Amino acid sequence: MHAFDVLGDPVRRRILELLAEGEQPAGTVSDVVRREFGITQPAVSQHLKVLRENGFATVRPDGTRRLYAVDAGPLRDIDAWLDRFRRYWTPHLDALATELARGKRERRLRESDDDSPDESRSTP
Repeated sequence: MHAFDVLGDPVRRRILELLAEGEQPAGTVSDVVRREFGITQPAVSQHLKVLRENGFATVRPDGTRRLYAVDAGPLRDIDAWLDRFRRYWTPHLDALATELARGKRERRLRESDDDSPDESRSTP
């Protein structure tokens, strides 16, 4: 299965988001996903299996629990593939950052003007 096919499913993306917070027991992942998506525990297990078999997640036994974690390898591969397209959005994001900084600076200047005494408004 291609990496984008794996990540194309919202349930699997949500599972990866949960695992990005740190290693999680399968039961915890299942509870969250079942509640949010209204799917069965076997369906969640199938999604975990897809993530595991395609290298996006690792699993290790811990007594009776199975602990899942993100495996960053496939995500690095996707990041490398996306690298050739970053030129399309990076300048736009840089321009947005500049505009946000400009707006913050202008707001600070307005606020400091409002805080300073204005001689034209002062009473004798």
